[in-house]
Amino acid sequence: MAENADGDLNSNLLHAPYLTGDPQLDTAIGQWLRWDKNPKTKEQIENLLRNGMNKELRDRLCCRMTFGTAGLRSAMGAGFCYINDLTVIQSTQGMYKYLERCFSDFKQRGFVVGYDTRGQVTSSCSSQRLAKLTAAVLLAKDVPVYLFSRYVPTPFVPYAVQELKAVAGVMITASHNRKEDNGYKVYWETGAQITSPHDKEILKCIEECVEPWNGSWNDNLVDTSPLKKDPLQDICKRYMEDLKKICFHRDLNSKTTLKFVHTSFHGVGHDYVQLAFQVFGFKPPIPVPEQKDPDPEFSTVKCPNPEEGESVLELSLRLAEKENARIVLATDPDADRLAVAELQANGHWKVFTGNELAALFGWWLFDCWKEHKSNADVKNVYMLATTVSSKILKAIALKEGFHFEETLPGFKWIGSRIKDLLGHGKEVLFAFEESIGFLCGTSVLDKDGVSAAVVVAEMASFLETRKVTLTEQLSKVYEKYGYHISKTSYFLCYDPPTIKTIFERLRNFESPKEYPKFCGAFAILHVRDITTGYDSSQPNKKSVLPVSKNSQMITFTFQNGCVATLRTSGTEPKIKYYAEMCASPGQSDTALLEEELKKLIDALIENFLEPSKNGLIWRSV
Repeated sequence: MAENADGDLNSNLLHAPYLTGDPQLDTAIGQWLRWDKNPKTKEQIENLLRNGMNKELRDRLCCRMTFGTAGLRSAMGAGFCYINDLTVIQSTQGMYKYLERCFSDFKQRGFVVGYDTRGQVTSSCSSQRLAKLTAAVLLAKDVPVYLFSRYVPTPFVPYAVQELKAVAGVMITASHNRKEDNGYKVYWETGAQITSPHDKEILKCIEECVEPWNGSWNDNLVDTSPLKKDPLQDICKRYMEDLKKICFHRDLNSKTTLKFVHTSFHGVGHDYVQLAFQVFGFKPPIPVPEQKDPDPEFSTVKCPNPEEGESVLELSLRLAEKENARIVLATDPDADRLAVAELQANGHWKVFTGNELAALFGWWLFDCWKEHKSNADVKNVYMLATTVSSKILKAIALKEGFHFEETLPGFKWIGSRIKDLLGHGKEVLFAFEESIGFLCGTSVLDKDGVSAAVVVAEMASFLETRKVTLTEQLSKVYEKYGYHISKTSYFLCYDPPTIKTIFERLRNFESPKEYPKFCGAFAILHVRDITTGYDSSQPNKKSVLPVSKNSQMITFTFQNGCVATLRTSGTEPKIKYYAEMCASPGQSDTALLEEELKKLIDALIENFLEPSKNGLIWRSV
């Protein structure tokens, strides 16, 4: 490859029709080198070209990101299928085009932009920079932009969209993903994440606006444009004020002897959780000093996902033991999810699953509702969960007389359903997904780790006055409403064709278009396939939940009462499995239930996933 004296690629080659001999790839390379103004990502593509790395170039440049369960998410780095300056500019141009079509008052109402604390030096890419470029694209088109002046929890963006009556908002975050990733999460005017058809229409608009417009790279606009406003103080104040709606025992909180340790996992959560505790009347929680401040390397944890349990909570558990604190609260890096651990009498820690925490939240929020709204109609009350989450709320609803609804996986479905329910005058107390995503109240229409953390603290303080621990209360909830024992885990699979083969085999198990009737020794009663829209339990064989063709998801209901789901992750290269045994109240032999569940999961893995044959990587614990 010819080079200039200064080592750059000969600029004539940038416009040459022949670079690799592959016309599609040559076009993509030419576009990248013309459009990318970030020297580091431009250099990454130039180096690949110089070294003849055509396969990697094709992987990076010949496909685009699509909207998963949490917006656009990918690794940071050069290429049209990665998160970087250019793809964020392109995405925002597409957003602008679509929003201009949908809202005649777009330029009066404006757009919200927030960001977390991620970054990658090798690509000169950080959430803050990507947020500034997002704002610049819109400011250059005379759109008012509410750009937070510092990092915020993800829930602040949907909250701000509603409060400021903006048409939409974007949060630059990859939540709890590995440090290499980043993302572009889009919220509609409702304050809920976008669902179909908006996601597909925005992608179409992005395709039509791939070349950066004049002004799109001008991030100086963020400092000079009168259309840019900083909503930080106002939104933080309003959010904290709204938190009071779900605070029921401020006096007790101020007197509690319980101590709490909080870790923000090197992310955004510290300041906001401290403020929330203040609003609820608590003394501040004890922060984990090594994890309190933002660190894009997440240097003290092997992965920044508190859902991984004790192995990643090591520092907070040791600090809690030292400080004589019984409860640890862990918000993930963008503070939209919450993990909780409690010290047991035997000196061991119990890290609650998302499903167990939901049982506690469901009990607590309904109990508080009953106590404070004794003359309100229980038939007007709702709780929601995603379909792969525990059915414990359904059991509580059946006994207490309120409504329970299920949605597809992903909080975007929960948020938009809550918006519908509120529009019809209903009251929604709580919603969750098993991957430690919780929504207490409806001030925000997305999962929120900040409010969840302080509600757990209040619940624990209240129970402490009755000499009951969270673990003991969980047992009481299960004794009253029926034990729900669940297990969720995953396999890693980096080969999409293998994933497709696994699911297609289940759809054509012993003969074409026949689902399995048994899984090992366990008889299957019903099969629901969200990917194809099939549901054997329905009279017309059609799924009640919407079809989701872009992801794989099959649920098996077994004769023994177990429900198990296999699905692909919307944000990571995982095949997830979820299984739950639901017992009726009074059936309290948990050892028997656990044994049955374990056998069934073993059969599910061996017969349906076939990890050794398919080269699946087991989750490392």
